Parts: sequence; structure tokens; C-alpha cells
Amino acid sequence: MTVPLLVPAICAAQQPAPAPAPVVSTPTAPARTAFHVRYVNGTNVYIDGGRSAGLAEGTKLVLKQDPTKPENDERNAAIEPGVIAKLTVVSVASTSAVCELVVSKRELAVDDVVSLSDAEVEKLVEKNTVGNTRRYPMVVTFSEGDPLDEEVRDAIPRPPLPEVNEMRGRIGFDMSTISQLGQGGSSSSTYGMIFRGDFTRIMGTHWNLNGYWRGSLQSNSAPAQATLQDSINRTYLMSLSYINPNSRYLAGIGRLYLPWASSLETIDGGYAGRQFSSKSVTGIFAGSTPDPTAWNYNPQNKIGGAFYNIHGGSYENLHYSSTFGGGVNLLNWSVNRPFFFTENNFSYKRYVTLYHAMQIDKPTANPLTPAVSAGLGRSLLSLRFQVHPRVVLDLTDTYFRDVPTYDKTLIGTGLLDKYLFQGVNGGARVELPRHITGYFSLGQSSTSSDSKSSLNTLFGVTMSNIWKTGIMADVRYSKFDSAFAAGTYRSATVSRDIGERFRLNLQGGTYVYNSPLAANSSSFFVNLMCDTNLGARYFVENDFTTQRGGTQNYNQWTTTFGYRFDNRSKMRRGVHANQP
Repeated sequence: MTVPLLVPAICAAQQPAPAPAPVVSTPTAPARTAFHVRYVNGTNVYIDGGRSAGLAEGTKLVLKQDPTKPENDERNAAIEPGVIAKLTVVSVASTSAVCELVVSKRELAVDDVVSLSDAEVEKLVEKNTVGNTRRYPMVVTFSEGDPLDEEVRDAIPRPPLPEVNEMRGRIGFDMSTISQLGQGGSSSSTYGMIFRGDFTRIMGTHWNLNGYWRGSLQSNSAPAQATLQDSINRTYLMSLSYINPNSRYLAGIGRLYLPWASSLETIDGGYAGRQFSSKSVTGIFAGSTPDPTAWNYNPQNKIGGAFYNIHGGSYENLHYSSTFGGGVNLLNWSVNRPFFFTENNFSYKRYVTLYHAMQIDKPTANPLTPAVSAGLGRSLLSLRFQVHPRVVLDLTDTYFRDVPTYDKTLIGTGLLDKYLFQGVNGGARVELPRHITGYFSLGQSSTSSDSKSSLNTLFGVTMSNIWKTGIMADVRYSKFDSAFAAGTYRSATVSRDIGERFRLNLQGGTYVYNSPLAANSSSFFVNLMCDTNLGARYFVENDFTTQRGGTQNYNQWTTTFGYRFDNRSKMRRGVHANQP
């Protein structure tokens, strides 16, 4: 390919003066100024535009206010007129880029639309205007280099990537005391540790660490059974992932979701994949199923298999992602359930979203029971319509052939709602004035083993910034009835954040759980958490949990003292100091 280069003006002067040529306007290719958020990892934001869309290191992007929402909405609050968040491009590939979230009023989410800042738009207009109006008397061709583009690129600052070795998080040690009440009551103490981290581009590589963990290190005597707080602690995610925009290979290890098939639930293990094109990836995965909120929860269960994903389209119009694969479940290293799965996601802008996950399997029957043939083991269907910026309608259909094995002590927390409601259910979420949001779900539960249909109901309301105090509250009621369980629960949550220095969270609830396949129970619980920073680096967290009902009668106190670390501010000062 040849590119024109200017000949010195003295050479042109030796040529006869040409007749004035008519000015022909060259149409400028339409420039792309808006991009969708594809993935968020701490302060790193991945978008669906790169070098081919005109982005470069140092380009400034902004998340603008939604004019259809009130400005006093916390998620629509501005840091300056019309702007919610500011970002800077720090790494660019041909069709994607990594941005650093510089300042924001809220966390960014997938499908948020960021756009070029006004200053960047002015640069783009100036570049196109200059490129279309400059005229030169004579040109010759060379085999490489484009002086006009190089001239524009040279004017763009190239600071060092601030995401390299960026680390923030906290580490702490705690002591927990559990007092078992009632006849034969006892007490026990446990010493543990917590860790929360967000590490990007570790040691200059493309490996990233993100997640939260809380566990026990030593106990003077084990409690009679796991407490509610212990069950919640086992729902953590902590993973080390390899994400390189310039590589075809991807990998992850830890407690995580398979990025292209979250319906497989959390696995303790890892995955490895390879992109064959910008729209397809294939790989393998293996691990255990340790999350007590998973439908297939069993600490002795192992899972492994392979997958293939194809995706494409644009979040500005139609976008799709489809994954299918197969694998096997092992129980105590014996084949328990070979399976085939699919997961499909289709969306049109923000108006319509369709999600469906399905698993066909053949469970191994107990020796004294009839063999089970291969068939549909579970199916999860969700269809969402945004009929108004403040109104979202949804339709779900949930089916399980077998009894889910989640931890029923978590029912009152709301973490198991998607499994309690079988059959077809419809609902809505409506944003009302004064920071009030109401939601509900109604439907009939039915499975192949039901003699008749039964009613599922869920009602709830969320209120934020109550009386301008910053207090958020959520209250909900649920009644569920299915082939394997029936019951009700009520819960209420109140929380208050004061910047990053203080956080208070109080949750209480009652639940009744009746099942022919498990011990019936009726219980109520209260969780109280208070997190306070001591100076710039240290923090103290206090937790209290009490539960009454059935065999769950105990009080639990936990105190944590720890250290907070964040090297982002120092790295930003270094970036600004090195900018030209």
C-alpha cells in the first residue's frame, strides 16, 4: 500500500502553475461517538469500541445523565452539569478498549452508554475538517507511513497505563463467638480472616484478581451446625482471570462463574478458552459446586466439561450470545449425571431481553429405585420488556425435574427466590416518585409431579434516601408452593452509607418452610453489620446474628479489625507527572 507524502515546496515552485482546480467536497465518514460497556472489573471498564472507532490511549469519555430520569435520583446524580461519570482510555485493541473510571457518582454497569467528551468531539471535528480542506501542489508516494494521521496521533498524550499493578482492597482478622441456646446449650469461638481485593494487570501481566473471601483459621470447638452467617460467607466469589485484548486466549481460576454460561452456577475450579474469531470462543471448565445458593449445591459434587459460545450484534440494536456444551457431574468421583446444556441471551437495545438456560441430563438412580431416562432436567426462561423508562415487565418460567439442593436456611434472605417459584410467573418493577420502587411477581407453580397448580406471590417495595437522610429500606413478602416445598417468608432491610467511612446494614425476617423431603422449619433471624473506618487505612467491622426456631437457636458475635490499601491515588499522581 502506498501513502502520499509532501514534496518540499521548492520542487513545486519549479513546475508551471496549474489552473485553479474546482473545490470538491469530500464526504467525511461518520464518526462513532457512543460506546457500550461490556464488562466492569473494579475501576476498569471494557467497552465495545477500539482503534477502528478512532479511540486511542488518553481519550476522554463520559457517562451522561438520562434526561428521562429526575436529577435527584441517586443513579442519575451529576458530578457536573449533564455528566455522571468520567473515564479515560488506557488500553486499546482494534475493536475494544479498557477505560479507567476516574470519577463517578455510581458504579457503572453492563449496557451503560459512554460517549466522547465535548473536548474529544471538537478534536474529531477539527481533524476531519483539516483532513478534507488541506490542498498540496504536488505529492509523491511512499510505501509506508501516513504523515497526516501521524501528525494527529503525535498530539495525543501517551501516559503509562494506570491499570498496571493497580491494587485496592482490605485484609483483616476476626474473632467470632457462637452461643447455642436451649437445653444443652454451649458456646464456641472461631478465629478467621477476611480478604477483599481488586488487582489489575498484576506484575505488568494481563492477570487480574477480584473478589471477596471470609473463612475460619482456627476453632476451639465446632458449633453443632452451620449458622446463617456461615452459610452467607460461603457465597463469596474470588477469581484470578486472564484478560488480554491482544490475545486469543482467556482463562480463570478460583471460585467463579463461567463467563459464557452463568447457569452452571458457581464452581470452585477454573476454565480455559480460545477465541477463534471476534464472535466465537470455545473452551473447557472443571471444578466443584460449593455455593449453598446453587440449585445443584453439594460440596462432594464435581463438574467438568466443554463449551462453545458465539456472540455478535450491537448493544445499540440487536445483540445475541449463545452457548452450548456438555459435561459430567461426579459424586465422590463416580459418574452421577452426564449432561448437555444451552444458554441463550438476546436483547434489543434496552427494550427487550430474552434469556433461556436448559440442561438435558441422565441422573444415576439409587440401587433400589427404577432407572431414570435422559430428559429435561431443568429450564429457566426469562423475558423482560422495558415499556417505559420507569416500568419494566417480566415473564419467567422455571422447571426442575429433581429437587434443588440449596441450603434452605437462606430462604429468608431472598437469595433463593429464583428457585422457589416454579412454573410460569409474571411481574413488574415500577419506579415511583420520591425514590420509591415497587415490585411484584404472581404465577402458578406446576411440575410433572404436581396433582394441581398452586399460587406463587411476591410483593416488595424499596425506598432510597428516605427523607433525605441517605437511608435505604427494602421490605418484601413471599409465598411459594411447589412439588418439593411450600412456605412463606417476610424480610426487611435497612442500610445507611456515609461515603466510604461508615456503613450500617440491618436485616431481619421470618420464614416457614414445609417439605416432605426435608425437616420442616419455622424460624426468624436478625443480622446487624456495622463497618467503620479508623483513619485512612484501618477499619473495624462488627456483626451480630441471632436466629430462633427449630434447631437454629443461637447468638453469634463477630469483630474484625483490618487494614485498607489503595495505590490508585499514587499511581494517578505518577501518571499526571509523566504526561507531556
